[in-house]
Amino acid sequence: MLNRRQALGAAIGTIAAGSGARRARADMIDKVVHVIVGFPAGGGTDIVARVLADALTGTYASNIIVEDKPGASARLAVEYVKNAPADGSVILFTPDFPFTLYPSSFKSLNYDPVNDFIDVAPAAKGMLTLVVGSAVPANVKTLADFIAWCKANAGKANVADTSAGGTPHFTTVMLAHEAGITLTPVHYRGGAPAMEDLIGGHVPASINPVSEVIAFAKAGSIRPLAVTGEKRSPFLPDVPTMKEQGFNVVVESYSGVFLPAKTPPPIAGALGYAVRQATRSKQMIDNLAKFGTEPAYMSTDDFTAWIKEEIARWGPVVKASGFVATE
Repeated sequence: MLNRRQALGAAIGTIAAGSGARRARADMIDKVVHVIVGFPAGGGTDIVARVLADALTGTYASNIIVEDKPGASARLAVEYVKNAPADGSVILFTPDFPFTLYPSSFKSLNYDPVNDFIDVAPAAKGMLTLVVGSAVPANVKTLADFIAWCKANAGKANVADTSAGGTPHFTTVMLAHEAGITLTPVHYRGGAPAMEDLIGGHVPASINPVSEVIAFAKAGSIRPLAVTGEKRSPFLPDVPTMKEQGFNVVVESYSGVFLPAKTPPPIAGALGYAVRQATRSKQMIDNLAKFGTEPAYMSTDDFTAWIKEEIARWGPVVKASGFVATE
């Protein structure tokens, strides 16, 4: 007998064997679909979710609505989808850290990242960017300059991030460890409010996805000093990686699509197929590029395996930091 994930893989294979768009249209679900995002409108996750929803319209469903449900560091959205009808009408779109990091950084969760969801597929990948704003002198132009400034201004060495216990938060922790300095994470409800405070000089630095900073960087209102990829971002080619600058901090992540665990395999398979087609479409590739993001896809089995690997990777980092989120 096939288990749930094997059945899902078989369902995706069956759909993929169909005749392209004609088969995809036949498999559309006859419901209004709600894509749930755990961050405020205007942030990177919200933007990518809307690009994806547009690309899925007409293949997975004819009417797809993106709903932002921020709160509790994105956990409210995750819990909402966990308890939603398992009929394909409610989808979670989220960065990976509520699944990969929160099991280590939160004392308790109201969801099981491994068993309460079907990890349908990633849809986008990216890296993070360390940026500084008007509170940091203009002569701070490199990561080494910023580290020196932090040492000289220890009481001001604050770094904004988009969620307590998330990937940007622990990227700050990793950088502080590598540099031998103290950096104080400041947690925001999303990328948009973090950018507002950075530009306004209320916080000196921030770590955000490239997608959230690229427009401000091009406008000159913030200064990107480093990215966290293994290689430079194609959208910020002049910004060196942290690794290039002598700091062994490499963080790359996926934003993906999840369904409640009891969703029937044919529905989850139809969504997985639609996501795969979307990530290969010129429409989505071009639209994501406008916001400094690349499409990505892997099978449900591979996505689940990657999530489990990341849970194991981040556990020691969180433990070493001594951080435990309670809210």
